[in-house]
Formats: sequence, C-alpha cells, structure tokens
Amino acid sequence: MQYKRSSTLFSEAQKVIPGGVNSPVRAFKGVGGHPIFINSAKGAYLYDEDGNQLIDYINSWGPMILGHAYDPVVDAISKTAKKGTSFGTPTILETEIAQLAVDMVPNIDKIRFVNSGTEACMSAVRLARGFTAKEKIIKFAGCYHGHSDSFLIQAGSGAITLGVPNSPGVTAGTAKDTLLADYNNLDQVKAIFEANKNEIACIIIEPVAGNMGCIPPVSGFLEGLRALCDTHKALLIFDEVMTGFRLAKGGVQELFGVHADIVTFGKVIGGGLPVGAFAAREEIMNYLAPLGPVYQAGTLSGNPLAMAAGITMLTALNTQPEIFRSIAKKTERLHLGMEAALLKYNIPHTINRVGSMISVHFSAAPVVDFATASSASGERFNRFFHGLLAQGIYIAPSAFETWFISDALSNEDIDITIAAVDKVVAAW
Repeated sequence: MQYKRSSTLFSEAQKVIPGGVNSPVRAFKGVGGHPIFINSAKGAYLYDEDGNQLIDYINSWGPMILGHAYDPVVDAISKTAKKGTSFGTPTILETEIAQLAVDMVPNIDKIRFVNSGTEACMSAVRLARGFTAKEKIIKFAGCYHGHSDSFLIQAGSGAITLGVPNSPGVTAGTAKDTLLADYNNLDQVKAIFEANKNEIACIIIEPVAGNMGCIPPVSGFLEGLRALCDTHKALLIFDEVMTGFRLAKGGVQELFGVHADIVTFGKVIGGGLPVGAFAAREEIMNYLAPLGPVYQAGTLSGNPLAMAAGITMLTALNTQPEIFRSIAKKTERLHLGMEAALLKYNIPHTINRVGSMISVHFSAAPVVDFATASSASGERFNRFFHGLLAQGIYIAPSAFETWFISDALSNEDIDITIAAVDKVVAAW
C-alpha cells in the first residue's frame, strides 16, 4: 500500500501544529515513519487520504465497540444537532443518560459529566482529596490517567520514594504528593501506606491496564487494594476510561466483583464524542459543588450531542448483552490465530487479553507491569507494526497501547489479520 498523500499532509501539518499532531502518540515516534491521515471510517474499516482501506484495531482508542459511524449513533447526533449543539443549561438528555449509567454500573448513585477522560480523572482525585481531607495519592508506573500535572510523574530510585516530574511544567510541589508503585505489586502498596500513614487520599488505577499494552490484574491484586483502602480510610478510584462499558456493561467492577469508591469514564459513554464522567456513591458525590465544597465546572459538560450519542450507545450495550460475548469471542479467535503464527516461527512473545482488549509483547517472559512491558523488543514490534500496515492492518503505533476489538469486525477480517501476521513474521 502507498501512503504518499499522508506523508505530504503530515509535512503540511507540522508547519502549523506542534509535531504535526494534536496528541503525541499519533506522530508515530514510537514506531518510526509518518502518521496515516484518515478521511473516513465505517464499521471495522478506516479509509485514508490515499484511498486505502485499513482493518482497524484502534477504534478511536476504544469507544467504537459497535464499529465506526454506527448508524443509530450518527442518527441521534444528527437529530440532536438540528435542535442546537450547546446551550450551557440543563437538558433532559443529561438526566436520561445519568440514570442509564447508574443502572448499569455497580456501586454508583450519582454521576457528573465532563469533557474528557483527563478531566474525569483530575476531578475524581480532587474529589477524593476533598472528601478524605488528605493530599497524597498512589498511582502505578505505566498507568496513564491523562495529562493533568498529578499524573505526569515517574518513579524515583526506590519504590517508596517521592515522585519526580517527567514533564517540564510539572512542579516539584505537585510531584511530592504523587507516590508510585509497580502495577500488580501489592506489597509495594502496603509499604507506601505504612510510610505515609494518614496522608493518602486515594489510589487511582487502570483496573485492567491499557497504556503499557493490555495487562490484567493478577489474582487478588484488586481485592488487596480494596482492603488496603478500607484499612487506611482511603478511596479506591478505578480509571475505566478504556474498560468502562467495554469489558462488561458494568465495567471492571462487574467483571471482577471488586467495588471502587469512584469510577471514571470516557470514550464509550459519549458514543465516541469528546466526553468523560466520574461517578460514586451519594455521600461522596454530594461533596461536589453546588452541594458541597469541592469545585468542578465546565460550560460544555453534558452537551446535548455527546449525551444523545451516549444514550444511544449505552442503550445498545445494555439491551444486547450478547455483544460482550461476541467481541470477546472474536478477540479470542485473533489471539489463538496470532499465537499459532508466532509459535510456528519460534518468535518469543507474550499475548495478553481481557475481553475485547489484547496486545502482543515480543518477550518470552510474562508481562505484568511497566518494567516487564518495557523489556520486550521494541525493534520487533516496530517491524511488526509496519509489516501489518503495509498489508492494510492498522494497530496501535506503540508497543505500549492495547488493541481494541469492535463487534463490526468479521471473522473474515480476523482471518485476514492472522494471515498477515503469519506473512510478516515468516520474513523474520
């Protein structure tokens, strides 16, 4: 396949947009080359500016569970837009989708809508700090919760050291309140609590990680975090921006039976439009203004286009539980097929999968945290990425991103992908 027009468009974009992109992972820096400019999408396919059709395994980083340009969502957006795109006042749609979300997700009584997953996570942490009257938070290396200052922290020299900023513009004062642990390492979390008694407001975690590739929690890990938070009177925040309404209609709380105190959402809850939300039981949510002292606001929060799209998407997922079984089965088919090809040519690898999230790590060792994900072969992944792209298969342009499967993907699409994987690794 040729991507000449995309190359030209990228050169033009770099003149007026920093790095030529509006989100860094799109720049292909992790894999080399230039990004592909997309013109349109439908179902399981992307159509780029060079006229190529690509089988899509990103699905706008998760929300397109039912495929791109899903007709009922498009119709809902179109119908709503004719009435106006934003009012800055309450609408019936906000109450309708709030009730739907509360009914679908365990352990939440109220929900507030915002405009992105970053905003949802930022607001959830502020709410946790206000509710507990504590300042420090625990996050996990490799988990991404958006680009708010508190989250752009990397580990220091030891497991219980204070965080240090890994982006200029993040102050040392902000960093000192973020404590780092390794994903799936419960002992580290216990030690952090002991070293910071009565100071930790919350733990925030991707309960199934998607930002270091797909990494599931080991048995007992989430349950252990829940117990530690109960013991130390801290709140447990599940960042379900990726997993919410994708792994089950009630998200990870339903899937694993572990309750969080606050849950954040994005992507799916707006049918693919720019939206986010955070939710909790009533006593926590009532700490928010205008009822309580914790301030949060947004002119476009709960805008009618996102609410209409979200109602349509969530209604489909709520009334058709077979969707979750279908996409999980398709993901399993992809997993088994790729694994067979990689074993056939003796390529060291680990494939992680939970529901409709999956990733390939070029490492023979289990991938359970950021360190083990980082030890996998980046060079092989880059060759893998470009080999598949050359055959019309579009996966995440980073070894540290999960793939997302949509129900629009057919078994034929999956078999074409498996054949492409076989062809790519056979050349190694």
